[in-house]
Amino acid sequence: MAGDWFNDSFRNEYAKQQESMGRFNLAIFGKTGVGKSTLVNAIFGEEIARTGIGEPVTQDSHLYLGRAGNLGVIDTKGLEVGLDNKKLLSELNDLIKQSRKRDLSEQIHVAWYCVRGMDRRFEQSEAEFIRRLDELGIPVVVVLTQVPLREGRYHPDAIQLAQQISAQQLPIVGGRPYLTQARLDEFSGHPAHGLQDLLDATFRVAPDAVKGALVAAQQIDHKRKAQEAQKHIVISAGAAAAAAASPIPFSDAAMLVPIQLGMMARIAQIYKIKFERAALLAIASTTAATQAGRATFTGLLKLVPGVGTAAGGAIGAGVASTYTFAIGQAWAAVCKRVAMGNVPQANGVLDNKAVHDIFMEEFRKRLHVRQPDNPHQP
Repeated sequence: MAGDWFNDSFRNEYAKQQESMGRFNLAIFGKTGVGKSTLVNAIFGEEIARTGIGEPVTQDSHLYLGRAGNLGVIDTKGLEVGLDNKKLLSELNDLIKQSRKRDLSEQIHVAWYCVRGMDRRFEQSEAEFIRRLDELGIPVVVVLTQVPLREGRYHPDAIQLAQQISAQQLPIVGGRPYLTQARLDEFSGHPAHGLQDLLDATFRVAPDAVKGALVAAQQIDHKRKAQEAQKHIVISAGAAAAAAASPIPFSDAAMLVPIQLGMMARIAQIYKIKFERAALLAIASTTAATQAGRATFTGLLKLVPGVGTAAGGAIGAGVASTYTFAIGQAWAAVCKRVAMGNVPQANGVLDNKAVHDIFMEEFRKRLHVRQPDNPHQP
């Protein structure tokens, strides 16, 4: 069955891309009640708290790792920062020693140290904990949480606390705390704020090799997602050109299909679209289920200028590149619209016709071709 072939092929590429993207691991510290879970959920959109804190990193450890797609969150359980620093730091030291023998995706990349913005004090034990994190090689971002903001002004107590922390010249990202409010306070009307600033600081110190995973994991910066998608579209278009330039003849663009499926799988993950939904979207976009085997995408080839109905033979590098680039742009437009909730639904199910129309509109735009007499046919 063509549909089975497509699902199996797309699942395989999806798994490959997920493995190559890796995982961004964030360690988050702070006293009980500072709003760590709320902050993580606001930026990453993962309801970590609903599914529990995760599994202990080692037997009898007080450090727990929660995994959600391209995100790992290391949190503490049973020990309190400021009271149990010696034990926590000992466990962190052991974890870091072990993880550095493993793949980068298993290591801690950045730490957020959270302080409630209205607590009015920052204890020496907290400063010492931050210094020790730095000594362990973990970049530390200090976050003031639950900071009221009214008419563009932070609460004076939060400003004073931030100044107190900055004055200690701690080894922290930016040399200062980042003031945040994770979500709208419906009682006071204080808005959410500071999340993009915090995310930018995190990107600045995250290892380059896991920034792609961080782009995919976060949910608030769609500009970064679009840039990451564009990067992989360009890479895939180049790979398609190289495949077409190969002296080995091929028919129906069979050699392009794995490249295009891999590109689509990667973009789906950048926009946090899970496999099941991504596969359905891909079928709706390209009418993949109605076409046979490896020729899934070749029905679109006839729209490429200069190809026409002679797509059965070998095609040139320029056509292969243009064709793959157009598919990537069209698919990215679909994924972005879905991620932002801008695609019509009926009873919670996406409208397949609307998905197909979004894809084809962008596909034709990138190829600069005229609209056919029947706009619903590729």
